[in-house]
Amino acid sequence: MDTPRVSRRLMLGIPLAAVAVGGIGFYALLERMRSGAYNPQEFNNPLVGHEVPDFTLLGVDGNQGFDRAALIARKRPVLVNFFASWCIPCVGEAPYLRAIAKSGLDIWGIAYQDKPGPLALYLAKYGNPYRRIAADLSGRVAINWGVYGVPESFLIAPGGMVRWHIAGPLVPEIIESQLKPALRRLS
Repeated sequence: MDTPRVSRRLMLGIPLAAVAVGGIGFYALLERMRSGAYNPQEFNNPLVGHEVPDFTLLGVDGNQGFDRAALIARKRPVLVNFFASWCIPCVGEAPYLRAIAKSGLDIWGIAYQDKPGPLALYLAKYGNPYRRIAADLSGRVAINWGVYGVPESFLIAPGGMVRWHIAGPLVPEIIESQLKPALRRLS
């Protein structure tokens, strides 16, 4: 008779314990986010601190494409931005990219798995902050860069070294707290 009672207690206790542990973990995560010690968009991309991988991409609609050699040959930093016309966060990021380009930082875009027609409409509607736009139709280059989704941006130092990365849209808070300090470290 005691055995069924223990089983019932275990059956009730194990899920309650799991919920309690999950709640404690979630609370700790929220506290870290509140204090600024955790940013869910910030994760270690394996390229940061290494040279850009080998790739060659053709340009889109008369734009000059680019490759690894073009990034290595640069004498100034460049922001490489993976984006797509079908990407909702890319639309929100567009005005900030235009502002960054106006400030003097060159931005080279990689259109991720996008078609020329929709891409042209996107650029006409939201503006074109890119000095160069290349097409990654297969998505292979994005995989080699460690891209998880669009938009993602990489700050490339002169000589082709990846110095900074963000997974997600560039918004004023990220630009001020992360991108600008990363640019200052390059000077």
